[in-house]
Amino acid sequence: MFGIFDGHGGHACAQAVSERLFYYVAVSLMSHQTLEHMEGAMESMKPLLPILHWLKHPGDSIYKDVTSVHLDHLRVYWQELLDLHMEMGLSIEEALMYSFQRLDSDISLEIQAPLEDEVTRNLSLQVAFSGATACMAHVDGIHLHVANAGDCRAILGVQEDNGMWSCLPLTRDHNAWNQAELSRLKREHPESEDRTIIMEDRLLGVLIPCRAFGDVQLKWSKELQRSVLERGFNTEALNIYQFTPPHYYTPPYLTAEPEVTYHRLRPQDKFLVLASDGLWDMLSNEDVVRLVVGHLTEADQHKTDLAQRPANLGLMQSLLLQRKASGLHEADQNAATRLIRHAIGNNEYGEMEAERLAAMLTLPEDLARMYRDDITVTVVYFNSESIGAYYKGG
Repeated sequence: MFGIFDGHGGHACAQAVSERLFYYVAVSLMSHQTLEHMEGAMESMKPLLPILHWLKHPGDSIYKDVTSVHLDHLRVYWQELLDLHMEMGLSIEEALMYSFQRLDSDISLEIQAPLEDEVTRNLSLQVAFSGATACMAHVDGIHLHVANAGDCRAILGVQEDNGMWSCLPLTRDHNAWNQAELSRLKREHPESEDRTIIMEDRLLGVLIPCRAFGDVQLKWSKELQRSVLERGFNTEALNIYQFTPPHYYTPPYLTAEPEVTYHRLRPQDKFLVLASDGLWDMLSNEDVVRLVVGHLTEADQHKTDLAQRPANLGLMQSLLLQRKASGLHEADQNAATRLIRHAIGNNEYGEMEAERLAAMLTLPEDLARMYRDDITVTVVYFNSESIGAYYKGG
């Protein structure tokens, strides 16, 4: 599983969703027997076997204090799944759909429940009142599912037999420029709101993505928002933005329900790029494929250069001079870094400018937002030989 989580109104919701969503998906896909084992371990207070194997940088989660609350809610979810008495668990598409919506529901309920601990309470409030879009990929052999809620995006880099590269989009942005999304919003609200549901290309004039986790100020009734915030929270210290948009008549206006796409991987599907909207605002799908292919070609060339020639100082010097002459910096260690470098360093002609890149990276935090969005990118490479072997019955 791979995921991109793009926060707005603070980092709290994106952080929470990035750490919790995969657990909900994993539990949704477990067999009845596995869920019974887990429930038995909890009841007899035995240690629970790890549900996920994380591939992430070492470093403690800032959410350590409240993991027990999160586990309690995950357990309620798997107890409900047990009550359904399904032997094999949900299908992948169902698991993704339910997991997105169930986690969002839990985020909303956690702050409505009375919490004794002030740290937990404050954090739950920040998570619920900030928001996050999410795009998640689940790969199982040749079966690729992508679930998307918001304006992150997933594309495949495809190389045809003749060597030509193309791009296959796997998601649609959920925003005001998506006609299907506009129609959905209009169907879900009275005709009298047709003119106010999207204003200045934003949901209720406030939010660009039309699907997201959190953001309870676009989901709860005004009365519920008031009753929760009146419980003595220091909203100013917690940086909670209290604001009810005009024309707020028939909430919820926002959903975390994802759109799920299935793709059967083929040998020509070489890589998957998942990225937040900050990348797609600056580079087209085709630009992104071209840059990843360029990175792969350079990496192969670099290996060939070193393999074919004896590595002596004179050679190294000449290679460095060649690179300097061609205007290249030290080669990026990975394709995602290369994409971000070009997204923020390219000029209006699509050329990389070192001065522009340096300026963009050194802007003070409060100014940076005016010039560039936050950008997160993951590039996933597929093993064409393994995929080919599957089709040959290997």
